[in-house]
Amino acid sequence: MNFVINQKEVSVECEPRTSLLDLLREHVGLTGTKKGCNQGACGACTVLADGKRINACLALAVQYEGVAITTIEGIGTADAPHPLQAAFMAHDGFQCGYCTPGQICSAIGMAAEAGEGLPSFESQDMRASAAPLSKLEIRERMSGNLCRCGAHNGIVDAIAEVYGGAL
Repeated sequence: MNFVINQKEVSVECEPRTSLLDLLREHVGLTGTKKGCNQGACGACTVLADGKRINACLALAVQYEGVAITTIEGIGTADAPHPLQAAFMAHDGFQCGYCTPGQICSAIGMAAEAGEGLPSFESQDMRASAAPLSKLEIRERMSGNLCRCGAHNGIVDAIAEVYGGAL
């Protein structure tokens, strides 16, 4: 199968039942995406598929052949971190760091969704072309990503710094 992962073409031989998460970690060697619950409930495995956030543990790799997949390894570098990565560091948006890659990928996808005007339960105007990202809105939209260490306030503060206000 042929994939585009972090803007690089990758060819992999694997069983058709292989999850996208296992393909990334075990066949491609990108271990930044984490295996949490392996049931789609925690969000640790969140990656971007054509800019949309997905749970890689629930996706079959074969479904995403030819789709642009972005993992945490494709977002910023050590020398030039993505603004969200820098904000996570500034706001202590992590303790153990296990959920951080999924949180960052999810936040990037969440901001794109809000920018497209996709509503959430907290959205005040369901017809708005863009949703303002208050801290309450961010908490609602990020509810699919769990942090067992309890760094939620730092995570929300980091996301609000980068994506807060109207998009």
